[in-house]
Amino acid sequence: MTATKTSEKSPLGAGTEGPHIKDLPPQAPVAVNVADHNIKGDWVLFHPVYTHEELRSVEVLHRQAKTFSDKLAYSFVRLARWGFDLVSGYKHKPLPPNANAMSLQELQDGGYVMNEAQWLKRILFLESIAAVPGMVAAALRHLRSVRLMQRDSGWIHTLLEEAENERMHLMTFMTLKNPSILFRAMVIAAQGVFYNAFFLSYLISPSTCHRFVGHLEEEAVITYTRCIQEIEAGRLPKWADLPAPEIAKDYWRLGPDAKFLDVIYAVRSDESTHRFVNHSLANLKYESDVNPFALREPGMDVKGTHICFEREDSTKYMEESAKILQEAARKGEL
Repeated sequence: MTATKTSEKSPLGAGTEGPHIKDLPPQAPVAVNVADHNIKGDWVLFHPVYTHEELRSVEVLHRQAKTFSDKLAYSFVRLARWGFDLVSGYKHKPLPPNANAMSLQELQDGGYVMNEAQWLKRILFLESIAAVPGMVAAALRHLRSVRLMQRDSGWIHTLLEEAENERMHLMTFMTLKNPSILFRAMVIAAQGVFYNAFFLSYLISPSTCHRFVGHLEEEAVITYTRCIQEIEAGRLPKWADLPAPEIAKDYWRLGPDAKFLDVIYAVRSDESTHRFVNHSLANLKYESDVNPFALREPGMDVKGTHICFEREDSTKYMEESAKILQEAARKGEL
């Protein structure tokens, strides 16, 4: 996702994603071992990278369904959530009153908490499906633009960035586990059904589909918030001091001593971004409105604590972005 903020150097400079590699001074070339897939640097689309404060500013939020379309989208999310939970074995019963007196094994046996393997199974399945909507929507918007021979109003890039961001989540968690053939078969089946269903649904009602994704990301924020709580409570001991994978350090520009917990915080922040963006896009007119996030995105102080932009908010935000660009051009900073 493209995210920018005002900086002293340029109003459209570093932003919440930190300095982009193209903004940094030239560096000596880095040797790349292609056989090890050890590729670093400028190899992905622009995406957010967060400060310590931003990572901890995310709140669990829910947008109330207001229209029939909203209610339909939320109903499908509840159905999808039930399916995800069933396939991945996800469970999260409220802790019993005597939880402090129970051992971790007793809590796991009672179905109150999951172990690391169960959490990873849940996350891998979730992320393998979450990468579908952005790519489908981007492809359909791309084809529409070509078919009508007119510009897209900035939607395609944001949707592609979302798809890649979700795919990078999967690539990150894949460093911890190589799924079995059975698990991969389930992913193929689920992806085949979901891709085609979302494709047909987007042809009928794009706004309903974006609302669906917005609600789906609400659930993702809940899931990762619980995972963070479990790690910090000591109920996932194998992940307590686990170093962050190198791919995560490169993608989110984490420090050399970053832990796996830092990765979970970053993924949760990404999901809150998708939550905000998709709910905001669902409020727009698909055929004519400009994507307010084409030039910049608000910081996590907005995306992490507010559910979306209403349509009038998007218009106001675009006007602010245009003024920033005009001012930068006047000062010769672009």
